[in-house]
Amino acid sequence: MTERKPPGVSFESWVEKQIREAQERGEFDDLPGAGKPLPGRDRPVEEQWWLRDYLRREGLPSEALLPTPLRLRKEAERLPETVAPLRSEEAVREAVGALNRRIADWLRAGTGPRVHVAPVDADDIVAGWRAARTGPPVPPAAEPEAPPRRERWWRRRR
Repeated sequence: MTERKPPGVSFESWVEKQIREAQERGEFDDLPGAGKPLPGRDRPVEEQWWLRDYLRREGLPSEALLPTPLRLRKEAERLPETVAPLRSEEAVREAVGALNRRIADWLRAGTGPRVHVAPVDADDIVAGWRAARTGPPVPPAAEPEAPPRRERWWRRRR
């Protein structure tokens, strides 16, 4: 269906012609699932079965359907569990900073429902992260020692 609709032909009749020609060529024969009922039609209680099936197939969490502020609030609530496996305070602060940047971007954009989302306090998260650590603390990366300075030739004693 790469050709353009010719001028003077109504859109509906042009589409119907394309479908009829495809049927004549047999492009609709042997499609997967042909002659079988749609999955989930036997569950009238679950109205959006197709949406849940799509999320399952694509491997997306159901939170992907939430509006941005609610997603950000859920991320903020789960942040202590998210940063628990991180090995350094720097990495924890980076994770908190990334979330706070996304919150600030959403607050600046002002789209969607007006739900209060507050930035996360990095010091509180770091304190909780420190308290939850059971192993020995990881020392910060030491800076390499600078080589000793050489005395300049004009300052040397003769």
